[in-house]
Amino acid sequence: MKTVTVLISHHERELHGNFVMPEQVGKYPVVIYSHGYNGVGEDFKKNAEYLAQNGIGAFYYDFCGGSVRSKSSMKTTEMTIFTEKEDLQAVLSILKKQENVDADNIFVFGASQGGFVTTLVAEECADDIRGMVLLFPALCIADNWNERFPNTEDIPNSEDLWGMTLGKRFFETLRGFDIFTHIGKYQRNILIMHGDQDEIVPLEYSQRLRKVYSNVKIEVFQGEAHGFSEVGNQRVGEMTLGFVLQNKKV
Repeated sequence: MKTVTVLISHHERELHGNFVMPEQVGKYPVVIYSHGYNGVGEDFKKNAEYLAQNGIGAFYYDFCGGSVRSKSSMKTTEMTIFTEKEDLQAVLSILKKQENVDADNIFVFGASQGGFVTTLVAEECADDIRGMVLLFPALCIADNWNERFPNTEDIPNSEDLWGMTLGKRFFETLRGFDIFTHIGKYQRNILIMHGDQDEIVPLEYSQRLRKVYSNVKIEVFQGEAHGFSEVGNQRVGEMTLGFVLQNKKV
């Protein structure tokens, strides 16, 4: 197993990622990890290395402007759901061209806000994505902010949330946005993992996806909140590996 730093330039910004490669020679499936709000790619380093130890490549990265700790460029006040969508699409575009990547077996994994972003990308890039894994996907984001700022004139120039400052554009781009009217076309298998004690993203948001997709499995983690325990994260890694092995194209 080896880890290589990858820099991707797109939309006049630079994205910092890490490609964790298995030891075997030849092409292999890859899982792309997209982190949550104010998180970083390294949040999934252990899970990525676990996959590589089992013959699956993994790519984790920092969204541009997605964290105060991000190694990618761009200010947090310039980040929106849709700039993050562009980031993931850029990663997908680069990876599917790599000679050691099995382009028929690229999977996406999105956590929290990264899960919201991942569902949008899966709609537009369905042919390039073999399967989707979502970890407590924050499908409530647009609802929450539109409730907080019900009118356009209510939107501030900036807003501090959990140690990170968001800019006006973040909220403006979510005006009137209903995630459930923008997803549902993706036809391949989806695994959702969500804790029953999540107070940030209600479990009901994940359960609503059963009405949107016909190919969803929801695994409810008892006693887990928004951010799993070490035991829970280990199980996430094991279930992700199992999902890839079960759904990869042979």
